[in-house]
Amino acid sequence: MDGVSATAGLRATARVRARLDGRGHTALPELDGEGPLAPRRTRGSGTEAHVMLVGAMSGPLGGDRLRVEAVVEEGARLRVGSVAATLALPGQAKGEAHYDVALTVADGGELRWLPEQLISARGSDLYVTTRVDLAATARLVLREEQVLGRTGEEPGRLTSRLTARIAGRLVLDQELACGPCAPGGWDGPAVLAGHRAVGQLLVARPEFAERPPAARVLGDGRAAVTPLAGPAVLVTAVAPDALILRRLLDEALASLD
Repeated sequence: MDGVSATAGLRATARVRARLDGRGHTALPELDGEGPLAPRRTRGSGTEAHVMLVGAMSGPLGGDRLRVEAVVEEGARLRVGSVAATLALPGQAKGEAHYDVALTVADGGELRWLPEQLISARGSDLYVTTRVDLAATARLVLREEQVLGRTGEEPGRLTSRLTARIAGRLVLDQELACGPCAPGGWDGPAVLAGHRAVGQLLVARPEFAERPPAARVLGDGRAAVTPLAGPAVLVTAVAPDALILRRLLDEALASLD
């Protein structure tokens, strides 16, 4: 941990690296974390290694800078989840908090990035960036879910940016800002339409290059499937709460299998 102070907040990084062990299974030669970021290996299935992110303390708080890096080497398979939701809270330090995720998957590798939702509590200010770098034959399922405020609570400010490259080519770069001081219209009919939960799935599979999924609307118009300019598809969804959002995203993922 780089340190904690009342003015600068906390700095912490977690790193996970998955690699074939020579016997057809996936090893984790690197698995470490700092401060509130505690990755733990759990029982895997078949050739896939499983890791859970355990929150060791509250956060991110105002002024914090947290980062998670996951690398899947050639042919390895990794699934990453979290034991609980991430709760963005106001803190004593001034300024927004940052939560950065960097995911890299080599040829023939597979990553399932499936954390629990992020909740933006009143008074918080969080900027989330997720950067994905995939080789041409890498496979990915990435789920992001954001909930604006706890029950009966106004949200904090939340800005989320997702970028993805496949074989070095940029296929997705999008940003959404919600909450106080966010650009006007975020809660209007063209964006969230009054909903308080928003999520997306990014699914990349080599076979999509030849057989891309068709664009379509799911869940009574609350979810949309959009093929990208590469072997990948983006699913976006809005819902009144986290449970309905998860159901929409699960149904969308099942429709792609």
